[in-house]
Amino acid sequence: MQKKRTRHPEKQRRPDNPAKRKPSWIRVKAPVSDGYLETKAIVAEHGLSTVCEEAACPNIGECWAKKHATFMIMGDICTRACAFCNVSTGKPGLLDPFEPARTGAAVSKLGLEHVVITSVDRDDLPDGGAQHIAAVIHAIREMAPKTTIEVLTPDFMKKAGAVEIVVEAAPDVFNHNIETVARLYPSIRPGARYFTSLSLLARVKELDPTIFTKSGLMVGLGESKGEVSQLMDDLRAADVDFMTIGQYLQPTVKHAAVDRFVTPEEFEGYAKKARAKGFLLVSSSPLTRSSYHADDDFRRLRAARLDTLKRAQA
Repeated sequence: MQKKRTRHPEKQRRPDNPAKRKPSWIRVKAPVSDGYLETKAIVAEHGLSTVCEEAACPNIGECWAKKHATFMIMGDICTRACAFCNVSTGKPGLLDPFEPARTGAAVSKLGLEHVVITSVDRDDLPDGGAQHIAAVIHAIREMAPKTTIEVLTPDFMKKAGAVEIVVEAAPDVFNHNIETVARLYPSIRPGARYFTSLSLLARVKELDPTIFTKSGLMVGLGESKGEVSQLMDDLRAADVDFMTIGQYLQPTVKHAAVDRFVTPEEFEGYAKKARAKGFLLVSSSPLTRSSYHADDDFRRLRAARLDTLKRAQA
């Protein structure tokens, strides 16, 4: 019998971080609905991966019941080893040239108004996977022309020309998560750089100001409110339109420990502060994730831009 691959070999020698008991506002129901099972079947039928499953998202039951799934392309093995992430780390396989077509077919079959496409980091590829992401965008445009497309990309660190390739494919939303405050990068996101992520988001707007930009932050890792405020300022300096803020949840005892559970009232305080700083849209709650309610949020984002333009012309 084949030995089961360890999901996080780089974390096995780390000391255990016992998980804290979740407060009442974090707990969610187990996924059991017919819609959930139908979405699961369509994903499996097309041989696709989802970040909903790989990252153990707490909202999978709610989202899949509505046939909302975030497709994860370029395999299920990441070349990075972030301390917060449940996606497997290791040496990825070759890209699947048929994945774009299968993704487009699944989006069409699900009848999605809005789809989110994310990926593992592929530092092993010369372009970081940018051409493959663009191919998936083109396939969805061909097979589901009415579907709006949101991409959640890696940082393409040291991959010259990669972001230009993705922007040229014209996604409706370009999302790249900042994840945590600058001070915590060495321990939480050691393979990335805070200002590389900010530069990526700023570059998207330079290339195409019509594309909505979006970024997400996890809280509960030990950040201070002052650091969160500075991060908001940094994202606005990069002209980011939409910010999401959610509670970090520890996937296993080998992952970074939860410093504390941020209260719903504190999340509302962060939302008010972010709106005051000029974001077009802010989603801030304990269970907020990058693609949570992404279809509804896209409609609100588009409406917010139109409202801003009308007020500017008045």
